[in-house]
Amino acid sequence: MSGNGRRQGGEPHAPAGGIEGQKGDGRCDVVIVGAGFGGIYLLHRLRALGMTARVFEAATGVGGTWYWNRYPGARCDVESMQYSFSFSKELQQEWSWSERFAAQPEILAYANHVADRFDLRRDIQLETRVTAATFDEGTQRWHVTTDRGDSVSAQYCVMATGCLSTARLPDIKGRESFEGATYHTGYWPHDGVDLSGLRVAVIGTGSSAIQAIPVIAAQAGTLTVFQRTPNYSIPSRNCAMTPDYEGPWKAAYDIYDATDSNYGVNDVSAMDVSPQERERVYEQRWATGGTSFMAAFNDLITNQASNDTASDFVRSKIRAIVKDPATAEILCPKDYPIGTKRICVDTNYFEAYNRPNVKLIDLKATPITEITPKGVRTTAGEFEFDAIVYATGFDAMTGALTNVDIRGRDGIQLREKWHGGPQTYLGLMTAGLSVLSNMIVSIEQHVDWTVDAIAYMRANGLATIEPTADAEIRWGQHVNEAGERTLYTKAASWYMGANIPGKPRVFMPYIGGVGVYRQECDAVAANGYEGFVLTARSDAHACPAAAAE
Repeated sequence: MSGNGRRQGGEPHAPAGGIEGQKGDGRCDVVIVGAGFGGIYLLHRLRALGMTARVFEAATGVGGTWYWNRYPGARCDVESMQYSFSFSKELQQEWSWSERFAAQPEILAYANHVADRFDLRRDIQLETRVTAATFDEGTQRWHVTTDRGDSVSAQYCVMATGCLSTARLPDIKGRESFEGATYHTGYWPHDGVDLSGLRVAVIGTGSSAIQAIPVIAAQAGTLTVFQRTPNYSIPSRNCAMTPDYEGPWKAAYDIYDATDSNYGVNDVSAMDVSPQERERVYEQRWATGGTSFMAAFNDLITNQASNDTASDFVRSKIRAIVKDPATAEILCPKDYPIGTKRICVDTNYFEAYNRPNVKLIDLKATPITEITPKGVRTTAGEFEFDAIVYATGFDAMTGALTNVDIRGRDGIQLREKWHGGPQTYLGLMTAGLSVLSNMIVSIEQHVDWTVDAIAYMRANGLATIEPTADAEIRWGQHVNEAGERTLYTKAASWYMGANIPGKPRVFMPYIGGVGVYRQECDAVAANGYEGFVLTARSDAHACPAAAAE
């Protein structure tokens, strides 16, 4: 281990494929599905309770989204100094990031460092995908099976599968017929891809594409970008980490409240200052870089007039950067307010369109009709390529859960119950079933709440916990009401499930703020888990249990 806490590289340091000394069948207290940041922190917390846990992970290493997403230019859009676990003060102080916005290899190295530092690998079974989890009402236990033939009985089954972990390929006619190389940003080959001199297509202009396009443009012979929806993007102003920048953050970790949703917000309306002052603030935020641009004023996401001023400012920047006026206009978002789709952070994204080898195709004007053996055909004609990169996003929030055959009481299937959209209480559990949702701050809060609930149940001889149908309805209404108070519902985003054909249009995230959400969850627990039904163990000799997260 190097002196700054980083290992070289980001690959696992244990043999892939299984847990040494464990059999494929057996019993444990908790099965955890996924070894991303949520899964490994949960394992650490459960061990502190003296509980046995097994983690099943489909990848050959830990890291979750940072294991899979290795596309060119992949990096976090949250500043590195805020992107670390807070549960260990020693871990916070010993780890040093090399850049203001860390790249994928370094974040993966951090995940591996955490797994090694806290000796987590011995309970993680890699290259194993959970296929089904069924609750047995007679034994009050979950029966979990995998694609490697494992069959495990557990008191708790926690889906630590993340919100953006199920990559989606678009349903385009002829997609399988293409004779060249095909890639998805979410499943990039781990040994890299050499695109030098090739004719490359990128389909999609979301966050992954915005990071990848400048890098691919510098490699490829030609790059043609097929844009479905233009995105607002803010320059990252990424730079090397310096002691002067890192030091104050580390000194303030003990007092910094990561759940404060107002952190960094200019607490004034954009409409309560002069046009000159608005411009000055926007220019300052643009020069600083990063997603803090959306905190330039306190009502950019709730007040259309205020939002318009921010949207106009960013569009003016796009027009100033992109030399060809027609291309610039295609790149300017006009159909939705800034921030209501995921705000992107880039390094020279708009500048890439000034390169002579880069071409932009507006799919609103000339939609794709099919993928051909030689390339892509639109209503305007056919383009030939050597490689196609799909930057088409994920089946967000629910995809990783509904891909597993999860069945609760009376055989109720999660994907059937959620046919009209997700129904949960606190975003953590669903009646007749239960799941854990997943940003590191929110992961820690979810895991801490879940582990505290398990400890409460063990101490009180309880076996199951599930929300009432009424609590689900009330929570769903609360989430929707919070969303409707903002401009988020005006965008066809993955927040709404709009990127998946046929997926119900429901605003899925809770937008009330991380701090408010924590207060809601803490109040529920303090009131004896109000809104939940808790039942006693049926067998006095059974391990304390729950039909759980």
